[in-house]
Amino acid sequence: MSAITPRTASSAIAVSVVVPTCGRMDLLDRCLDALTRQSLPGSSFEIIVVDDEPSHNTLHLVAGWRARTLERGPRLVYLPNSNEHGPAAARNLGWRSAQAPLIAFTDEDTVPSPAWLAHGLAAFGDEVDVLCGRLDAPLPARPTEAQRAARQAASDAFCVANCFCRRKLLESLDGFDERFEQARHCDADFHFRLLASGARIVRVPEALVVQPVRPAPWGASLLRTRAAAFDALLYKKHPQLYRERIAAAPPLDHYLSVAALLVTLGALLAAADTVALLAGVLWLGLTARLCLRRLRGTARSFSHVADVVLTSALIPPLAVFWRLAGAIRYRVRFT
Repeated sequence: MSAITPRTASSAIAVSVVVPTCGRMDLLDRCLDALTRQSLPGSSFEIIVVDDEPSHNTLHLVAGWRARTLERGPRLVYLPNSNEHGPAAARNLGWRSAQAPLIAFTDEDTVPSPAWLAHGLAAFGDEVDVLCGRLDAPLPARPTEAQRAARQAASDAFCVANCFCRRKLLESLDGFDERFEQARHCDADFHFRLLASGARIVRVPEALVVQPVRPAPWGASLLRTRAAAFDALLYKKHPQLYRERIAAAPPLDHYLSVAALLVTLGALLAAADTVALLAGVLWLGLTARLCLRRLRGTARSFSHVADVVLTSALIPPLAVFWRLAGAIRYRVRFT
């Protein structure tokens, strides 16, 4: 599957927008619609769509937008990513193929405001290396626990889904660490490396990107536990910043819950009824506390409550498993 690279690149291009995508056609279509409506002249920026799951459907979608905006729109590029996959790898392929000295990153599920690029460029002076805009993830009055978790991720101190960065700085840092397979850890690692390099970071709330929070499938919180494996890598690379900004201490509740569950099962096998009862009550209490904390302020539908109750029993052992798996994989003392 070949790349689409329309029009000869011009030195007038001031900013290249990199948009990783992975087969979510409706979201990409909405994002491209917002990007092609930017208040900047089309000749002053380009859009680079990096397809992390190369598909003819995505190719044709980008080609359709190219045809519609050929006269006055931005330069539109489609790049299939056939190498390492994940947000870091897709972003690296995108910025390394860009023509402009300034790279703007966003994601396929975002809706950049019409003046997003204009505000970003206006605030990007000689004394700035990296610019962070505002990422708004509106929630319903009663969100699900998964929607609230997504909102918390969007409100992190540094989010590449709304970020402008000098190409020279990306080159000096060798881009994003492709070992991080999830955006949140990739963003935190990049932020910590920027801080270590002394990069000058500014925040410009006027450069607004909206990231609508979508409904999550049943049991999605269990899939999120796999991210704990990458906590180990993040800790190995940045131990002090990890403790200061991510987690000051290990999740002792999770370890205690797993220990209580193991003691309960072991005592039942050994016919030690009193020990099994005490350990079982402790496990139930810890599970109930986690469940109530996750339900606080969220939707009360039967499906959502059932999801939270069941997954609250499974999250601690899965999270502990992935933390230990990450410690072994990355050879770091991390619990």
